[in-house]
Amino acid sequence: MNILGISGIDGTIAFKRRHWPELEEREYRISQGHDSAAALVIDGEVVAALAEERISRRKHTGDFPTGAIGACLAQAGIGPEQLDEVAHGFDYGPYGAIYSLDPISSELHRDVLSREAFARHVRNALPELPPERIHHVDHHLAHAASAYLTSGWDECLVVVVDGMGEAHGATVYRARNGQLEPLHRIAAADSIGIFYSLVTFHLGFDFNADEYQVMGLAPYGEPGRLSQFFEHAVTLREGDGGWQIPLLHLARSRDERENHTASRRFLSEHLIPPRAPGEDITSDHEDVAAALQATLDRAMLHLCGHWGRRTQLRHVALAGGVALNTTANARLIGAGIFDEVYVQPAAADDGTSLGAALQRSAAHGEAKNRRSPTPFYGPAHGEDDVDAGLARFAKELEITQLESLEQTCETTADLIVGGHVVAWYRGRMEFGPRALGHRSILADPSRPEMRGHINAMVKMREAFRPFAPAVSIENVHRFFEVAPGTALPYMNANVSVRPEQRTLLPAVTHVDGSARVQTVSSTDNGDFHALLRAIGRRTGREVVLNTSFNASGEPIVNTPAEAIETFLGTGIEALLLENTLVRKR
Repeated sequence: MNILGISGIDGTIAFKRRHWPELEEREYRISQGHDSAAALVIDGEVVAALAEERISRRKHTGDFPTGAIGACLAQAGIGPEQLDEVAHGFDYGPYGAIYSLDPISSELHRDVLSREAFARHVRNALPELPPERIHHVDHHLAHAASAYLTSGWDECLVVVVDGMGEAHGATVYRARNGQLEPLHRIAAADSIGIFYSLVTFHLGFDFNADEYQVMGLAPYGEPGRLSQFFEHAVTLREGDGGWQIPLLHLARSRDERENHTASRRFLSEHLIPPRAPGEDITSDHEDVAAALQATLDRAMLHLCGHWGRRTQLRHVALAGGVALNTTANARLIGAGIFDEVYVQPAAADDGTSLGAALQRSAAHGEAKNRRSPTPFYGPAHGEDDVDAGLARFAKELEITQLESLEQTCETTADLIVGGHVVAWYRGRMEFGPRALGHRSILADPSRPEMRGHINAMVKMREAFRPFAPAVSIENVHRFFEVAPGTALPYMNANVSVRPEQRTLLPAVTHVDGSARVQTVSSTDNGDFHALLRAIGRRTGREVVLNTSFNASGEPIVNTPAEAIETFLGTGIEALLLENTLVRKR
């Protein structure tokens, strides 16, 4: 069967603008259904997956993913009429009665959230599809399926933690024999994801977007100074492994619930004053970030530990936006509760497109539960697209055609070791938030000035934010405190840099001695592995600084033309566009 999964909810921000027209711009992100995407599963196999932002160039967009759908169908070489099912990674059908309690909520459900609203979008984008082929999958079930059915395990614990699904902020499942059995739910009214996002907003960053910045800021702070506030803010329950967050229960009106204004006032009165975007970051902000991160670590250990002990399951698969918190993941891995922790690489809401399709495929007995490879599920662009991009910007470029992958790797290694910042564009694009070696900016991690240079001149972002190292899987144990052969291919957990290596890898070692490592193997990331080998022949270190190929506020590049435009607009010094070396005139 050909099953198309879709994530996102088109219209939530537009609806909010109509009813709350005088909000601060960034308050409109306090809403549901961002990060829309499409994923195509054929006969139980993942064929293609792509976030709509990579097509529309609107970061975190929740628009109906017409562009991503077209790209997935093109990748498979099929037409819309050949789709057997379309599955949405939300199902608000059972919640109509709750939303009917006030006029605004009723309108929101009717026009934006309902099954009928989704069907209208499908009808506009895919008029050939009969309406009976449209299906809906509970949001947390879609997250859970995305993790379980790509884990390669027949039986495991599955934990989903995010801002909210239809009505929940966390769900625990037992997965066995292709089935997912819910064991425990935490309501959205006590969502640790919403709490983390509200404090992120309070610190001057964007809700539902910049939580990873707070995670990066946390190691600069002292968590103990504000521990009493956060211990009262998130109280752990012993009986079921859950928690309660009283400040999320303060809303008394529809407006307060919509924008969490009562909770935000509480933070202003009892924590620290809110920081405006662009204001200097002080030690107070660092301490809040540190205490917030410690609270999330504590909650995740509590929930996963309780259900790990209760079920006696030794493997856990994680999904939901909170599962992208690499610090919390590292704490969970280090706790020794489980023999292995697997985080689905597209763990945020874009991944529910994949999960919805896989869940429907499993319902038909077709899903193939294999461990996810490095998720190069996006589009590739051929020679014609490369040539068109080069021709468009020809007056600004110096172009050198290289003969082979080997020559490309040797040339790129020389540039990186020589201190240049290089963009590396090859093959199919990654699915999920991480650039894993097909749409990457690369540099020498041994140069202490490189981190500040890339933050200021290339990425144009805050100086405190760390960069990740990519390392060959054969060498990961030499530089990081992991066992030989440890596979971390998705860049989803922090590990400690070996103390003796920290002065040798200053550009990728965070202030706390950690790094968000990506291991690279020759089996499913061969071209990037070949580049690391070339670097190793020059330096003795098969390690490179790897960050996503985009400028601040923009999605990762998709097409060759976008790659060249970003290259020209930033401090990147060379672009390897497949086997073409591009320099600025």
